[in-house]
Amino acid sequence: MYRIAAIQMNSGAVVSENLQRAQKLIKESAAAGAQIIALPENFALMPRDEADRMRVAETMGGGPIQSFLAAQAKESGVWLIAGTIPLKAGQKSKFFASCLMFQPDGTLCGRYDKIHLFDVEISEVEAYTESDFFEPGSTAESNLVCVQTPMAAIGLTICYDVRFPELFRKLSAKGATLLSVPSAFTATTGLAHWETLLRARAIENLAYVVAPAQCGVHQSGRETYGHSMIIEPWGKILNQLTDEPEGFVLADIDPEKVHATRQRFPSLQHRRV
Repeated sequence: MYRIAAIQMNSGAVVSENLQRAQKLIKESAAAGAQIIALPENFALMPRDEADRMRVAETMGGGPIQSFLAAQAKESGVWLIAGTIPLKAGQKSKFFASCLMFQPDGTLCGRYDKIHLFDVEISEVEAYTESDFFEPGSTAESNLVCVQTPMAAIGLTICYDVRFPELFRKLSAKGATLLSVPSAFTATTGLAHWETLLRARAIENLAYVVAPAQCGVHQSGRETYGHSMIIEPWGKILNQLTDEPEGFVLADIDPEKVHATRQRFPSLQHRRV
């Protein structure tokens, strides 16, 4: 058995303030026994405008946010799934939304660049175009990331990816037993689809799902859904938060449950297309 934590935040436009709160929540969840800790999408910055993101974007391998993450993983002795940070891409005006993962000695052990960008019109007054400032991650095998740990094989995804089950299927084919979905789901789409999509990805792949999320109203006026949760392979929600408070949820994970469930109910082996 091992314990996992999903951290929920209401991040703003000041990186130092966000990191201070993230540090507190990481330390508290580690003290509660979490060995794997997952931060939400945009944990270090929920920008008011494009200029905010331009100021804090980092080059892979160096920068204050990456240094912070490495230090937190090492100080708390945990596997840290670091939501997303903006990393500079080939085009100077664009970035990758990258999920970095650090092992307990502070070493980077995984990087996934978000493949599916959130370009949608939810209503006449609510629309998002992530492709204005992000580059989509590669669909090459090298960007389909499954990190091997002593406790679980962790498949990395980000937010809008949850609507594309083929990505999760590829990760389960690579051996993933825990699927990570750090998110900043809107309040509108979260109310309609968040729980349904996450439970479906767990059920389809007979895997655990950890989904840390942003919550509440942010400085840009955007409202996110919260409801960070951890789900077991049969689709049962083990623990979750509500829409408003920052904090974290914990769950004890049994690696043998994935194996046993897949043996009794071998749907992954029954695929024909």
